[in-house]
Amino acid sequence: MVDDVEKRWRDPRTFRRAARYVVIVLALTAVVAAAALVWAAARPRCLDADTMLCDTAAKLTVGLGPGLVLLFGGIGAFVLTLREWRAGGVWPIWQGAGWFLFTLMVVYLTIAGGSA
Repeated sequence: MVDDVEKRWRDPRTFRRAARYVVIVLALTAVVAAAALVWAAARPRCLDADTMLCDTAAKLTVGLGPGLVLLFGGIGAFVLTLREWRAGGVWPIWQGAGWFLFTLMVVYLTIAGGSA
């Protein structure tokens, strides 16, 4: 097991896996955001309105859909952190990926909540 005090936390292979995971979560978030925006714009109730987010359902879908993808992606990264730690591997890389996704989630939800 790696001694945390030694700071031997460099592992290019684990970093590539974590970076790939983050990119996949971000791509999935973009797909969910695009689908939510297309759905909100095509609703019959919103066709006559001046804004795309004309009612509560549209605001919640566009606001919470991508946020939930980022939340579950961050939780998944923390689960992988725990698995890597138990295996004695380089776990801080996965922890950084989880905190990065959680930070993006908070920023996205703050912006989405401010537009309501």
